[in-house]
Amino acid sequence: MTTPSTAVRTVGLTKRYRDKVALEGVDLEVPSGTVHGLLGPNGAGKTTTVRILATLTRLDAGDAWVAGHDVRARPRQVRRNIGLTGQKTAVDDLLTARQNLTMFGRLFRLDKRAAQRRADELLEVFSLADATDRTPKNFSGGMRRRLDLAASMILAPSVLFLDEPTTGLDPAGRREVWQAVRDLAEHGTTVLLTTHYLDEADRLCDRISVIDRGTNLIEDTPAGLKRRIGDERLDVVAAEEQPLRPIADLMASVAGAEPALSEAERSVSVAVPDPIGALTAVATEVRRQGLDIADLGLRRPTLDEAFLHLTSQERAS
Repeated sequence: MTTPSTAVRTVGLTKRYRDKVALEGVDLEVPSGTVHGLLGPNGAGKTTTVRILATLTRLDAGDAWVAGHDVRARPRQVRRNIGLTGQKTAVDDLLTARQNLTMFGRLFRLDKRAAQRRADELLEVFSLADATDRTPKNFSGGMRRRLDLAASMILAPSVLFLDEPTTGLDPAGRREVWQAVRDLAEHGTTVLLTTHYLDEADRLCDRISVIDRGTNLIEDTPAGLKRRIGDERLDVVAAEEQPLRPIADLMASVAGAEPALSEAERSVSVAVPDPIGALTAVATEVRRQGLDIADLGLRRPTLDEAFLHLTSQERAS
């Protein structure tokens, strides 16, 4: 079971839908007060995992605990300790922001005065106080999602599940939701989120679990996942008329590894164990050989590259 320092734990979590295996032995451990990302391709089992932990779907085998309660044996106690925000907002466009939150409070069996008081508190917490008497149909995407998050926090749950929380939002809306999630974590709420946006996971998550085909691939910090695919990379962008092959040969001789070429981006990229030395050597040779380049620089691996590397390895095995 979970300990006070562990908010969510699964051991051998398994779920099948007739002949399809959705989850097969997934292990997960989320420390209290952290943001934990659950990443994977479409159909990897992310939403199924969240639905089981939120007591919306029964597991077939394995064990799972949330906030110290067994999801199979004590589902009511689990539900008292969680909030859930799905991929679609659940707010009513005909009610004002305050009326929406008051309604959710009443559904959670708060008396009218307590529900109104909690609604006002949450409107402040989620920076929606100026929109108290406005209806969500006139909100931006980010504001609607923040109101949806506020509704999931009516009972101040210790664990919040977010399933694709920023799908369909513009960059400004995504940033609004990110800030709201950060604020919740800073005040002690444990957040487990699924997302397809790797930059989102990189910015928000303390640790990330990558799953594919219903099984664990790896768990690490965002920085740790990036380190797993190697060193910093040296990127060279060729000028319009410059062939890529001479640049690739030069970079291969310096790095001791075959670089990746992209004709579409007119670029050549290779991992380098000695970034500054490689940069200096390539710059010197580019000038000596008279190669025509538009840009030259070092960069760290991205979480997108780490994710693609991990999942492509799994699918190739």
